[in-house]
Amino acid sequence: MKVTLSALDTHESSFLPLVVIELAQDVKEETKEWLKARIITKKKDGGAQLLFRPLLNKYEKETLENQNLYLVGASKIRLLLGAEAVGLVKECSDNTMRAFTYGTRHNFKDFDDDNDDFLSMAERQFIIKHELENLRARDEKMIPGYPQAKLYPGKSLLRRLLTSGIVVQVFPLHDNEALKKLEDTWYTRFTLKFQPIDRIRGYFGETIALYFGFLEYFTFALIPMAIIGLPYYLFAWEDYDKYVIFASFNLIWSTVILEVWKRGCASMTYRWGTLVMKRKFEEPRPGYHGVLGINPVTGREEPLYPSYKRQLRIYLVSLPFVCLCLYFSLFVMMIYFDMEAWALGLHEDSGSEWTSILLYVPSIIYAIVIEIMNRLYRYAAEFLTSWENHRLESAYQNHLILKVLVFNFLNCFASLFYIAFVLRDMKLLRQSLATLLITSQILNQIVESLLPYWLQKKHHVRVKKKVEALKADIDATLYEQVVLEKEMGTYLGTFDDYLELFLQFGYVSLFSCVYPLAAAFAVLNNLTEVNSDALKMCRVFKRPFSEPSASIGVWQLAFETMSVISVVTNCALIGMSPQVNALFSESKTDLILIVVAVEVTNPIMGLHLQDLISTLLCTTGFMRTE
Repeated sequence: MKVTLSALDTHESSFLPLVVIELAQDVKEETKEWLKARIITKKKDGGAQLLFRPLLNKYEKETLENQNLYLVGASKIRLLLGAEAVGLVKECSDNTMRAFTYGTRHNFKDFDDDNDDFLSMAERQFIIKHELENLRARDEKMIPGYPQAKLYPGKSLLRRLLTSGIVVQVFPLHDNEALKKLEDTWYTRFTLKFQPIDRIRGYFGETIALYFGFLEYFTFALIPMAIIGLPYYLFAWEDYDKYVIFASFNLIWSTVILEVWKRGCASMTYRWGTLVMKRKFEEPRPGYHGVLGINPVTGREEPLYPSYKRQLRIYLVSLPFVCLCLYFSLFVMMIYFDMEAWALGLHEDSGSEWTSILLYVPSIIYAIVIEIMNRLYRYAAEFLTSWENHRLESAYQNHLILKVLVFNFLNCFASLFYIAFVLRDMKLLRQSLATLLITSQILNQIVESLLPYWLQKKHHVRVKKKVEALKADIDATLYEQVVLEKEMGTYLGTFDDYLELFLQFGYVSLFSCVYPLAAAFAVLNNLTEVNSDALKMCRVFKRPFSEPSASIGVWQLAFETMSVISVVTNCALIGMSPQVNALFSESKTDLILIVVAVEVTNPIMGLHLQDLISTLLCTTGFMRTE
């Protein structure tokens, strides 16, 4: 018998809460009733047909402060029909991957009418988020009770409620039992082991699982560099010119590892079903604004903003601002070199042990200044990119990433390029690289994980005391969980995590030939990064909504661009080495031609080597198929 949405019950008094909606404290009752009606109304009447109830009943609201918190869930059949609507891909009994349909549900592996685990909790929450975001205005001209919050047919109600401040936040709840099991196999015991990537994917979704998969793979890929670098560093410590062999290995390594990752990434996402998942039509982003009109492509009414105005904002405001920031970064860099010269002169005059320690102070100060400038610029880049008024979230992210990467690259690496190719001081290059790398890693661990975790622990103690004072007839466990999670920080995505790995990849691939310990420090940092990031996801931030992904997106291109730059840099370092110059003492033209030829042929050679390296990694277990 065919099941239709109109046959589903939306008035179940008790259901598993999956998502929390927090309203502002002063929201009017008519607005609450209208929102509730739109959420529980049948799909054919323009509703979401979900389950909805307040966290606190009337008596509890009088006893406690009014939290304006509401729980959202859905029946099993509603979720299955929602899985078909969003195009979830699941494994069939014949081991093929196909888009799920409710009519053929019995053809899918592990499906049973009595089994509630066919859809993971992350998938169920993603379905509810999709249904809430697709609640659209019909005949309403405004949100009831708020005449200033205008609506037009087809406008997403949730986005308008969020931008109007009526809805404070919408977030998915943690599953404490599943979270505890995940933590036990992930980070609670500090042992060298593979991460449970499939479990991470089941709990947090593909986007976050791909980040942790890439972090794990990149850490393993660094191990050969670290193994070669340790003896190289110990036996050639003071001979800064003997870096040709290590630079040559850098050429191959930086090219091959990204090609191997693409294959492993495709294997994972095919197994998860996102590689063959159809891309849904991308809606305008919440901050997009313009004059109301008809979209010529979709035929729907939505805000329209002329493209030429956006281009004027980009080229007349954003581009000059970025160039000004880059100039300021170079200005700060020259101040750093003045400090280095002062510290060196002081050391040469006195020659004491204290002044030898002072030699590292300018680099440490400069590393801290770099981190501060990167974070301040990030806020400015976000404001500018939002002001440019991009229609799609993907376009917004691409422009933001481009702005941030250009500045971070120059801010972090300009001084190293200057030392290597202008000053040609390999001793100073080694000292600066070591200081910048180690200082940035320590600061990132403190700012991104330790500090938020400490603040969250303090808040958790306050909530515990508050819940202990509640009356016994209140569901204190659920109340405590919701109140605790609503005060947690919001995870803003994998942007900062990938950026940190991108800069680390730059430090290792560009100049590690003069500081072979760079890869070893990167490995040590990443081993702690896995655990600190896991702690951050599980205990510091709210649970993020699952987002299907088929790859690491634009970051693949960013890493490949850095790989090309590293090839050029290492070829130039090889060409500058005394050993190579001695071979071409009579003809510098031949040397230049050979260096250019190596730069051109290295990516091609890397492509031929990727099959061999991939096979070796699969054999040794570095690239798992689980």
